[in-house]
Amino acid sequence: MRRLVIIGASGHGRVAADVARRRGYREIVFLDDNRELRNCGKYPVIGTAADFRRLVDEMRIPSEFFVAVGNAGIREALQKKLEYAGGTPVTLVHPDAVIGDEVRIGAGSVMMAGAVINPGTVIGGGCIINTSSSVDHDCMLGDYVHIAVGAHVAGNVVIGNAAWIGAGATISNNLRICDRCVIGAGAVVVSDIRKRGKYVGIPAKIMSRDCPEFR
Repeated sequence: MRRLVIIGASGHGRVAADVARRRGYREIVFLDDNRELRNCGKYPVIGTAADFRRLVDEMRIPSEFFVAVGNAGIREALQKKLEYAGGTPVTLVHPDAVIGDEVRIGAGSVMMAGAVINPGTVIGGGCIINTSSSVDHDCMLGDYVHIAVGAHVAGNVVIGNAAWIGAGATISNNLRICDRCVIGAGAVVVSDIRKRGKYVGIPAKIMSRDCPEFR
């Protein structure tokens, strides 16, 4: 029986569990640092992230895990911590996602329902390619990038580590987007983003240099 531990008993975690179930995981449990949580949908919450190694050893739960946390900084820290503790991050791909030829996807990433990843694209570890979003041909996404619901990235785009591309945003082709910046919902990016900050509007312009999401 395939078993999986998901860290983060949130709505995102519930969707990740649905993807995992569709990919053949029959026993799914959650860990969450909110000790008051007892379940995530129909799945039990059996401890906190700090309990992972002990639970693997004492309860013989699997060492395969997935971090279902939206905040890129927290997701990165948790994935690295659990890897150091001996865990194995899994990649989840919904059966209704479309993955082109010669696509590479890093460990701990998830492709949600309706996502399209076209040929030649490289996606780093711990990424979220969310529902009905698309990444066109020959793009390169760093680690812990989030392409939010309905966002579209045209071909030959390079996106730096932990960048957030908001819901419904559009990234034009042949652009570069720096590490740890936020592209707001519905924004249209038509030129390179070279400095960290929050960018909004059509065309996208910087709104703030402050990105508390990554502190």
